[in-house]
Amino acid sequence: MTDNSLRCWVPYPAVLVANATDGPLRGLTLGVKDLYDVKGYPTGCGSPHMLAMSGTKKAHAPLVTLMLKAGAQFAGKTVTDELAFSLNGKNAHFGSPVNAAAPDRITGGSSSGSASAVSGRLVDVALGTDTGGSVRAPASYCGLFGIRPTHGRVSLKGCWPLADSFDTPGYFTRDGATFVRVGEVFLGKDKSPLPETPRLMIAEDMIGQAVPAAEIILRDVIRRLSLTMGEITGTTLAKDIDALYWAFRWLQGREAWAADGAMIETYNPPLGPGVAERFAFARTITDEQVEAGNRTRTAYRAKVKKLLGKDGVILMPTVPDIAPLTSTSEADLDDFRNRALRLLCPSGLTGFPQISIPVAMRDGAPLGLSILGPPGSDLSLVRLAAKIEAAARIRIA
Repeated sequence: MTDNSLRCWVPYPAVLVANATDGPLRGLTLGVKDLYDVKGYPTGCGSPHMLAMSGTKKAHAPLVTLMLKAGAQFAGKTVTDELAFSLNGKNAHFGSPVNAAAPDRITGGSSSGSASAVSGRLVDVALGTDTGGSVRAPASYCGLFGIRPTHGRVSLKGCWPLADSFDTPGYFTRDGATFVRVGEVFLGKDKSPLPETPRLMIAEDMIGQAVPAAEIILRDVIRRLSLTMGEITGTTLAKDIDALYWAFRWLQGREAWAADGAMIETYNPPLGPGVAERFAFARTITDEQVEAGNRTRTAYRAKVKKLLGKDGVILMPTVPDIAPLTSTSEADLDDFRNRALRLLCPSGLTGFPQISIPVAMRDGAPLGLSILGPPGSDLSLVRLAAKIEAAARIRIA
């Protein structure tokens, strides 16, 4: 891909990547986050040091192979936030991709380049990864569909880790039909499909985490959905959101240090703003905090599994608001990130699938609504997401 006006591509020398000439994804162009191995390319992980150590990869990550064999055409590797440890889409070393849906606002991260490439119509689909929201947040900010699958459902072999017990692959598309088309390849068949008419619930505590203007818009969307998709009842997803937030931070931080701490201590590479502070925090996490986090995670997963059953789907904001402006200070971005994690961490802690759906705009910028479903219901959830997006466009007189 020669067009890098959105700064979404890592400017590697072009190497031909073969794809099948036929298949369910024939005709779709593909961007690949620079955490996945692609034969003939290095894997830079958004870090000059990791790029220098990488060397040229001899084989594709299995997920890349899956997409190519289905007929998708590789267009290039996309920029990622440094070591995937950010939600903002800013990389101190390689720059910040442009949010084509709202150019004065951040893309979100860490799958920043992938979201930028899809929102800017440079590719039809792009692979990302999601540990703490790195697909879901950019999807909301850039007006895209984006999925975090059931943890462990899709292979992450050949992809650099951040936090193993949270890491998932994911992908972005602009429209529902393509989202479903890709999902049928990416996910395969559901082990626990949803019924034709799932039981829809709104997480009242979670929608209350949105800023007031965003909450009003999302409640109006949900009201319209109820007119075409049936009753939507209220529920509570978390009695103590702060406890979930800290459990996630402690567990993610411990695992991030396990993934990258030895490299950081050995080579002391320069780390960008925010990333340096998060790794410094990760280094200090105690065994007692990890044990407390694991207890919280185990109990919470059981609670949400019971709430969802085999047919339940929860509606909630993806993030608290539209994307922050690119001019927002690092301190304010970190504050927004911490607020966003309170909405993003339930899916990570449970390991259950979540999809961000482009349903609305506020102040000229996209705003997403999420659906969270039972484990193993991913493809059903993808199809439901497409229906919800279509229903949200219907205006009831």
